Amino acid sequence: MATDDTGSTVLSPRENPSLLGHTDAESELLSAWKGGRFAHSWMITGPRGIGKATLAYRLARFVLASGGSDLFGGPDSLSIGQDDPMFRRVASCAHADLKVVERGFDTRRNRWREEILVSDVRDSVSFFAMTAAEGEWRVAIVDAADEMNRNAANALLKTLEEPPARGLVIMVAHVPGRVPATLRSRCRRLSLRALAPELVSRILAEQRPDIAADKRAALGRLADGSPGRALALADAGGLALYEELVGLVSNLPTIDMLAVHRMGDRLNRRNGGGIFRLIASLLTRWLEGMIRGAAVGAFPEPVVPGEDAAMARLARTGSLERWCEVWENVRDLFSATDDANLDRKQVLLNVFSTLQTTSRP
Repeated sequence: MATDDTGSTVLSPRENPSLLGHTDAESELLSAWKGGRFAHSWMITGPRGIGKATLAYRLARFVLASGGSDLFGGPDSLSIGQDDPMFRRVASCAHADLKVVERGFDTRRNRWREEILVSDVRDSVSFFAMTAAEGEWRVAIVDAADEMNRNAANALLKTLEEPPARGLVIMVAHVPGRVPATLRSRCRRLSLRALAPELVSRILAEQRPDIAADKRAALGRLADGSPGRALALADAGGLALYEELVGLVSNLPTIDMLAVHRMGDRLNRRNGGGIFRLIASLLTRWLEGMIRGAAVGAFPEPVVPGEDAAMARLARTGSLERWCEVWENVRDLFSATDDANLDRKQVLLNVFSTLQTTSRP
């Protein structure tokens, strides 16, 4: 299991046997493998939480099993059953021919580092210099490539420039534009798209059957096509918090400041940082949806009943240019709060005050 930035627990990609909504991507990988056109390095791109790392581990299991000639699921699938020893060994990172490159843990600050360092990559370079210990292939997964600093990227580049025989590098990239062009140009790109809300709801039903069907449907819309995001929101109480926020902004310029103060008081508790980041994410999402809807004349499918009408009404209270400016200022203020050690409750009060002022005729 893994913990995300909201503090919730979700199924780790290396432990996840299911991959829904990416049949075309899986077919492309299988076609390249069976057709003898399999690249030595792949970059799997797309929004966070849609299954990129899950696909990376799925591909790694397949390749480490020498292509899956006798795999569960047959030649038309990358799938390996959970009862297969290969699945369990990859899930526990106990396969000698698999190397995973991720952000390391900073013991001095007691938190995960924000970027992948050259020291994190160096082992993978020496890893490919050796022969396979157990089978024919050696596989490295970089999760995520856009988190590597310059020195780490340069170290990995040396491996890609002289790819070893039967060596495979699978890179996950949330924002591929942040990956140096020298790396991107040496990878075959596989782009994954966000999933339909109905499919996200189906994945929720499989992993969280305790959630009511109507809540799963709402989470499917709120997660913007990301099953990982939907699961994190479910565990963090994100839907209830979103309903609170929509209730507050729907009545602007009238606002229940007592309710805002109560919400702000929760930010001083032990898990206040996670709640604050969730509020920031949900509120900026709502504002972005309102602005996009006003620009194109069609508002997003509502997560909360009536929020599309509230967006339309609020959009008419100010110019599109003004609301874009407010969205940018609110986003930047939320982003700067932890770095500048600002008071979270006061930031929340300032944000709602700004929204109230902007929405007045």
